[in-house]
Amino acid sequence: MTARVPGSKSITNRALLLAAAAAGVTRLRAPLVSDDTLAFRTALSDLGVRITEVTEVGEIGEAGPAWDVAGLGRGPVADGARVWCADAGTAARFLPPFAAAGHGRFLFDGTDQLRARPLRPLADALTALGADVATGPAGVLPLTVTGRGLAGGDITLDSSFSSQYLTGLLLSAPLMAAPLTVRPRSLVSRPYIDMTLALMHHFGARTEDHGDGAITVHPGGYTAADLTIEPDASTASYFFAAAAVTGQRVTVPGLGTGSSQGDLGFVEVLRRAGAHVEITGSATTVTGRPDGSLTGGFDVDMGNISDTFMTLAAIAPLADGPITVHGIGHARLKESDRIEAIARNLRALGIHTEEGPERITIHPGTPKPAEIACYRDHRIAMAFSVLGLRADGITLDDPACVSKTFPGFHDELRRLFPGAATPQGI
Repeated sequence: MTARVPGSKSITNRALLLAAAAAGVTRLRAPLVSDDTLAFRTALSDLGVRITEVTEVGEIGEAGPAWDVAGLGRGPVADGARVWCADAGTAARFLPPFAAAGHGRFLFDGTDQLRARPLRPLADALTALGADVATGPAGVLPLTVTGRGLAGGDITLDSSFSSQYLTGLLLSAPLMAAPLTVRPRSLVSRPYIDMTLALMHHFGARTEDHGDGAITVHPGGYTAADLTIEPDASTASYFFAAAAVTGQRVTVPGLGTGSSQGDLGFVEVLRRAGAHVEITGSATTVTGRPDGSLTGGFDVDMGNISDTFMTLAAIAPLADGPITVHGIGHARLKESDRIEAIARNLRALGIHTEEGPERITIHPGTPKPAEIACYRDHRIAMAFSVLGLRADGITLDDPACVSKTFPGFHDELRRLFPGAATPQGI
């Protein structure tokens, strides 16, 4: 079976900003159309960037959306611009440096959920680079940036909460007057930085990786460069996991050995759990054992692919031994405290679960019927939907929260697995 996985959120939002900063018009093909990417696109419009949606016929004759972004060739210029980030953490962390590299006063705000997510390391970095920045009392949104351009320089950045602070600075560094060298401290999710740098190079940036973690970006701006967005590897994890627990074969085209997304590494975890994995230059395929069984009894560090740890945790009760995931402490600061949310839901299903500050252990068990608390977190809803293929009586209290990254998720899961159980109420 071939899963229809939409474009990468991480690539779409990075490419939107790069295209907005570039000189010229960039066409982004097959962008993800979801709550988060539409929020990011709207936020850029609030900053004065013109984005036009067009319909383009792809290589196989199917029509799909593309976005033409008329780049500013610089940072934005505005006086009192109000930028609504909704629930999108990428908007709150990528766009303030872009505004600081421009001129004017910009107010960033978002939902209560986004207001709970920390911004202090980014605010401190922008202040050190010459911007006037004010945050909420706890170092969160709302955030006001008064930009007069950024000079560049050499800074150390606390990156233990999120790699998005570093990505935000790197994306806007070519707009600075002099080179920027960032020395991240306790960096998590390094593959996302590699993705960021690869996309920056696509738009003409010049960077140096010093090998000790420090990265230097040279000034010079960006040049418009069309880009086709590859499927989202984090979203693909649910369909790969579904193949593993149902004994089916699922292929995701467009995700292969050349992918820039670290979360494709999730299939190697499934390989440890007994699934058969094939990765070619153009696609990845996962095939489950005929009986859908999983091998447990292992520990795995998923710090670099933490957006997929919930996918593994949700299906871990089906394994023949306990599975421990560690290195994921920063997942407590995402849309929800994801470690606690997963543990609570597994316990509600009757599964013995232990958690620590940066780890979770799930023991084998037979899930009993229960309602899953999604905490407005799309990844919790999608992960437990996969478990619902093997466990009757699972319901979701907020199935629509998947619209953050994949509005059509439930329909696609039903299409691929029509004979399997699916969570009730979706």
